[in-house]
Amino acid sequence: MDALTALTEWFTVPMQFGFVQRALLISVVAGVACAVLSCWMTLVGWSLMGDAVSHAVLPGVVLSYMVGLPFAVGALVFGAGSVALIGAVNRTSRVKEDAVIGVVFTAMFALGLVLISRVPSQTDLGHILFGNVLGVSDTAIWQVLVLAGVVLAVVWYKHRDLTLYAFDPVHAHAMGINPRLLETLLLGLLSVTVVVALQAVGIILVVAMVIIPGATAYLLTDRFERMLVISAVMAAAAAVVGVFASFHLNVSTGGLIVLTQASVFTLAYLASPRHGVLWRGRTARRIRARAATG
Repeated sequence: MDALTALTEWFTVPMQFGFVQRALLISVVAGVACAVLSCWMTLVGWSLMGDAVSHAVLPGVVLSYMVGLPFAVGALVFGAGSVALIGAVNRTSRVKEDAVIGVVFTAMFALGLVLISRVPSQTDLGHILFGNVLGVSDTAIWQVLVLAGVVLAVVWYKHRDLTLYAFDPVHAHAMGINPRLLETLLLGLLSVTVVVALQAVGIILVVAMVIIPGATAYLLTDRFERMLVISAVMAAAAAVVGVFASFHLNVSTGGLIVLTQASVFTLAYLASPRHGVLWRGRTARRIRARAATG
């Protein structure tokens, strides 16, 4: 009974504080939105693109702060702009896409750091880089709820076309679906999702939010619909654990959320029933044993 009481208090005591309730809301919503999109990022192979967009929004966030606009405005502009710039350079030069992505996102991130250094010293913009989910404002909460709702609604409406594009873009084109349009849509959703997640974990860790859930679910199932569900549930659970654990341990909330996701990925990597390293090793040993005795 003492253990049960302690476990109950571990969850109930933090919920007495309004900032924990707000942090839990924004972390779960951002986590689910990122998790759903991360499934397509995993299938299409756009993990590096997620990294690029997450870093490229930094100057937009800083400029929005400097002129008194919501962070989402500048982040969306620079996120979409960086995607368009990557595509333009890739199409008009012989440089490969991965190199173009590296050039654009590092240049944008460096520009953001320069802009941060020009902001008056009494203003702390560290929460842009590392997140500040426990101190999130009402405006930021509404931004996250609205943007996450938009992302999930568009994904739900276009999920069949997006899934076909992810698995077989040639077949999608043969069916009259414009792959270039779907690519643009997916990149736009990525930019919006990055804006959602940076409110919770900051720019440094946001890339993990749009990669780890989908990669974990990919190890656990071969069916895409199940992959979406597993990814979303895992991200929501990691958000809950991260928020409550950070309250008790007095450490970074965003950092713990990402570490929780990474821990689940490690377990899936090792012990997934079909694709885990340990399971494959066990199956290989059985096959060798049968061959030796056969």
